Amino acid sequence: MTYVVVDRGESFESVLKRFKKVVQEDRILSEVRQRRFFEKPCQIRKRKKAAKMRKSRRTTRKAQMRRY
Repeated sequence: MTYVVVDRGESFESVLKRFKKVVQEDRILSEVRQRRFFEKPCQIRKRKKAAKMRKSRRTTRKAQMRRY
């Protein structure tokens, strides 16, 4: 569970800003969006495999650019 301790004399805006930063770092909203609808296990595997392929293409492309 994500929480922020409020310091004495701290404004609501600064507390809200810190809370939003913590939520973003914990990737809570992205997970909520992902779990909004049911996804079949085969779809999860397919999505993860596609992400892995994108990442490997990106790294090989960067390695090729360094050679030149």
